[in-house]
Amino acid sequence: MKLEEARRVAIAATGLGVARPSAARITTVHLRKVVSQVGIVQLDSVNAVARAHELLFFSRLGPYDQQLLHDLAYRKRELYEGWVHEACLVPTSWWPRLRWRRFRDGASFHLPTGPEVDEVRRIVAERGPTAPGDIEHLREGSGAWWGWSKGKRAMEVLLVAGELGVATRRRAFERVYDLVERVMPAEVLQAPPVPEPEARRFLVIEAARSLGVGTMADIADYHRQKRTPVKAVIKELVAAGALEQIEVEGWTDPAYVVPGTRVPRRGCPDGRLVSPFDPLVWYRPRNVRLFDFQYAIEIYVPEPKRVYGYYVLPFLQGDSIVARVDVRSDRRAGVLRVPGAFAEAGADVDVELLMGELRLLASWQGCGDVAVGAKGSLSKALRRVRP
Repeated sequence: MKLEEARRVAIAATGLGVARPSAARITTVHLRKVVSQVGIVQLDSVNAVARAHELLFFSRLGPYDQQLLHDLAYRKRELYEGWVHEACLVPTSWWPRLRWRRFRDGASFHLPTGPEVDEVRRIVAERGPTAPGDIEHLREGSGAWWGWSKGKRAMEVLLVAGELGVATRRRAFERVYDLVERVMPAEVLQAPPVPEPEARRFLVIEAARSLGVGTMADIADYHRQKRTPVKAVIKELVAAGALEQIEVEGWTDPAYVVPGTRVPRRGCPDGRLVSPFDPLVWYRPRNVRLFDFQYAIEIYVPEPKRVYGYYVLPFLQGDSIVARVDVRSDRRAGVLRVPGAFAEAGADVDVELLMGELRLLASWQGCGDVAVGAKGSLSKALRRVRP
């Protein structure tokens, strides 16, 4: 497979290879389709523009009512919060397939003993939906785990173990926990657990399908599985005809596709800004192999040392990532601020297409204007684009 063909396959697999639907007609059906393509949706609390899981749907659907996603997860219970890639929204139907992982891989979270854990179990059982801040005597920080309070840490331990679930999210994106039997549908909890070998086969095929084309390392990273068992599962699936091994131009390792994978004639039909945690770009080694795109998140880099900016979105055009822009929603002023805009080396960037995408993002976030700063090779050209 030629490299440009692999790019088009990857873009199509993740739902970015088709035109967006009419904004006036976006419903839960459209969100379900996106979930069926990407499988899992990574969560992130940073709200510089919109949160990562919300941006993923914007990239594919354009402006949509974010309440639809909230309802899909926390009212209709078609998605639940779990640790799969990182913290993700996961199809609720996957719950029985991941039971083996909650009770074994969860050991990395130091499961689940100690007075705080026992205390949280009792409090949540008695009170119902509870946030860490609601437990006053466990608000003290633990000194680890990102500075979480003792109550928060205990709740996360029980979430990973499958004893608690996330009932909802409060306005500041604070998790509210409850007993899992009061969060998850009864038929899902009562379903027999899927044995680990079968579950691993499911995850490998799902990863290959969502990636479009990927190496063993790409497939393992998608659901954060260890490479050794994934390698064995891939060998088994290739032998059974459930995966096909191919070569991709310029890649040193073999790649895998699901049988019947077609190469689209084009990549993205327009231009799309994508989240730093979008499946298209979340595995950095694959970005280099697939798009020749070196990408690092600089949120935690001190400002004087940042190369591109605080919250930088890649810009997909056709079958290439041609630019990156640092963006910030200044909601008080009603302005989408773009401190920096940078073309990739040798890329032919359609600045009008990029500005159109920025304006669309701005309008979705309730911002009436886009203000482009002076940093980056594209900033001057973007400022010249007429409103």
